[in-house]
Amino acid sequence: MPSIFVTADPQAVPIWFVSVGSLNDVVSRLGAREQIYAKAAGFEGKSGQHLLLPAADGKLAAVLFGIEVADAPVKNAFLPGKLAGILPSGTYRFANAPHDARLAALALALGTYQFGRYRKTRDAGVRLALPQDVDHGEMTRIVEAVTLARDLINTPSNDMGPAELESAAKQVAGQHGAKFRTISGDALATDFPLINAVGMGSQRAPRLVDFTWGNEADPKVTLVGKGVCFDSGGLDIKPDSAMLNMKKDMGGAATALALAHMLMSAKTKIRLRVLIPAVENSVSGTSYRPRDIFRSRKGITVEIGNTDAEGRLILADALTLADEEGPDLIIDFATLTGAARVALGPDVAPFFTDDDALADDFTRTGESESDAVWRLPLWQPYEQMLESKVADTNNVGGSNQGGAITAALFLRKFVGRAKSWLHLDIFAWTPSAKPGRPEGGECQSARALYGLLMKRYGAKA
Repeated sequence: MPSIFVTADPQAVPIWFVSVGSLNDVVSRLGAREQIYAKAAGFEGKSGQHLLLPAADGKLAAVLFGIEVADAPVKNAFLPGKLAGILPSGTYRFANAPHDARLAALALALGTYQFGRYRKTRDAGVRLALPQDVDHGEMTRIVEAVTLARDLINTPSNDMGPAELESAAKQVAGQHGAKFRTISGDALATDFPLINAVGMGSQRAPRLVDFTWGNEADPKVTLVGKGVCFDSGGLDIKPDSAMLNMKKDMGGAATALALAHMLMSAKTKIRLRVLIPAVENSVSGTSYRPRDIFRSRKGITVEIGNTDAEGRLILADALTLADEEGPDLIIDFATLTGAARVALGPDVAPFFTDDDALADDFTRTGESESDAVWRLPLWQPYEQMLESKVADTNNVGGSNQGGAITAALFLRKFVGRAKSWLHLDIFAWTPSAKPGRPEGGECQSARALYGLLMKRYGAKA
């Protein structure tokens, strides 16, 4: 996707942000002809309303776009992303300040996204001269990262299996000079039994991607992304309606790669590690079965209560590896439970952590970045739902309630040495288009985490 950001252009068409409270003031700053046109058109400055003002020569003189009043209790900083589907080809600039110029510019850029791998798309030709106080490099790396995640998630599983996901990760690692390795075959079966178990029903072999970047002496931050390239549910097979969108079940891996790209591109002062267990949960004579028992990498025996709860199994072995070096922070991303969607819907990403300070910082950063997250509790009494009569734990709770919490409690069993751990149960999909967020694959929580980690660790000199 071509960048929409350009250097300052004196010929750029001005975009005026207007509210019902500022309408008269803004319109008074236009030319006499444009003032008459705006009045005749009945433009009221309501939130999301727009008006294209023609010049005398038939070209575009200016754009009016409605936003919330300044003292509105809730403001949608991504609302200007709606302009992506409104503006004709040309170069534009912000003539006055919206609620947040940086997020407005970002939303406009992200709103122009198109997935063009399988059909021809047309560049709308919209370009934006960034305000002087907005960092061009920063904006570019964020747009690149979100585009990467969206492209990976939108790619169907026939072209995005474990091998292809490994290649995508290798490309990101190579771009930034990271050290890359893949564990597969007998080594995977021996050292990562849960990852191997989930993937052994597919002809497309499972693997664990592992790459590191940065100075070993810097704070260690490890990202773990669920890479289930397609989830049939296994022998506990999903109904067709639930299986339809399972190409996005590697959305956790895509999000981890997007965040990794941002952090490495910004030269964040951390030693970054990325772990992606990449599998396909398929149905065959070699699929793992309900009531099977496997000994995890950590040594915890796991009874399989449901083969469709596969994501937590592959994450368990990957989290164990991540935890063995006692990093400062482990963050895992997974499209893990339907319960999370029932609780918070598709737009808000629930997260779990025992670190109160981390939770508070993350929530605040999510708000400031318009990247919504919400903390859910690691409610200890629910751990009894995971009890097994024949193994150390079951992979699912004995109830259809509290599923997101019991999944998080299962994962917590495999983290002990890390100073902090953060688990995100993301949806990775926008069901219907919103400003700055076209329908399809979505990169949830990565921008908020990027902002948080940059505040905590800064960039290398």
